[in-house]
Amino acid sequence: MSEKDSIYKGKIMQKGIFNFKDIYEFLYNYLTDENYDVDEIKYVEKIKGDEKDLEIIWNCTKEVSDYFKNEVNLVWSVLGMKKVKVKKGNQEIILDSGSVEIKFSSSLIKDYENRWENNPGLKFIRGVYDRYIIKSRIDEYQVKLWEEVHEVINQAKSFLAIEGKN
Repeated sequence: MSEKDSIYKGKIMQKGIFNFKDIYEFLYNYLTDENYDVDEIKYVEKIKGDEKDLEIIWNCTKEVSDYFKNEVNLVWSVLGMKKVKVKKGNQEIILDSGSVEIKFSSSLIKDYENRWENNPGLKFIRGVYDRYIIKSRIDEYQVKLWEEVHEVINQAKSFLAIEGKN
């Protein structure tokens, strides 16, 4: 079985005015532009009067080499979202109001195709390979993944801050 090394966990939260459709598209486009395959594994919408709650889970993966794969998971929780009219200059625009929380977690997956799992000898060699032969490469991939996820979070924070200023 492939091994997963947990690399990063973080979250962003915002209460107030935002544009859900825009932040959703922004994060999707950002991740696909970074060559991640984005798989939405859950989308639940609960409507309560004029408000709705959303629960969304994304699993995003990117092959880094034939041995390594990055995995980034996003868990969205949107509570009490409703449409509101906001004045922007001389215009009235419709945005969303409520609270949005997005949790990010990432892992570096080693031997994601399970090539070294077929017999105990290969599994032992893989342990030696990981710990001694390619240790520095693993460290580089972990740092790069940490930086990528940190940048996604910073971009999302900036986007929400800009959107919230309408």
